[in-house]
Amino acid sequence: MTEIRLTDDAAADALLTDNPLALLIGMLLDQQVAMETAFAGPLKIRERIGGLDARTIAECDPEEFAAAFKQTPAVHRFPGSMAGRVQALCRTLLEEWDGDAAAIWTTDEPDGPTVLRRLRALPGFGEQKAKIFLALLGKQRGFAGAGWRAAAAPYGEEGSFRSVADITSPETLLKVRETKRAAKAAAKRPA
Repeated sequence: MTEIRLTDDAAADALLTDNPLALLIGMLLDQQVAMETAFAGPLKIRERIGGLDARTIAECDPEEFAAAFKQTPAVHRFPGSMAGRVQALCRTLLEEWDGDAAAIWTTDEPDGPTVLRRLRALPGFGEQKAKIFLALLGKQRGFAGAGWRAAAAPYGEEGSFRSVADITSPETLLKVRETKRAAKAAAKRPA
């Protein structure tokens, strides 16, 4: 397993490295904000509510939890709706995984397609987000379930720079951003 380096904040990256729920929440928050902001969110949540575990978050008063998201600097540009999504995720983790985020990719030694299916069943995780997270698990967290690269395609491709799964340094961050820029430019060109 490698040390997660997604935020420019050593404490936020250490939390992502050490706490599977933090990493899962960061991935959930990674939409319509800068990646660094999304993945720094779990540290802000922990600092503002006094913990970062599924039970604490799920049982937090929704208005108080949303208020924690709104404090400056905000956890997300859409603090109310994203606070609700994080709480829904944590309630699902409590109900289906005994509050253990890592159980999604460790229980019963699952293969890649199984983990992908489990991730897609989580609130806020569609196909693309689930594939990117599966690729992150395989490339940086030591997940080696059979078929994970194919299940995470195209994000599981070795040597690709498509997503957060490929960011391990400032240099790889630049490569991922360039790949995304090139893909957007190609999509805008007439066929």
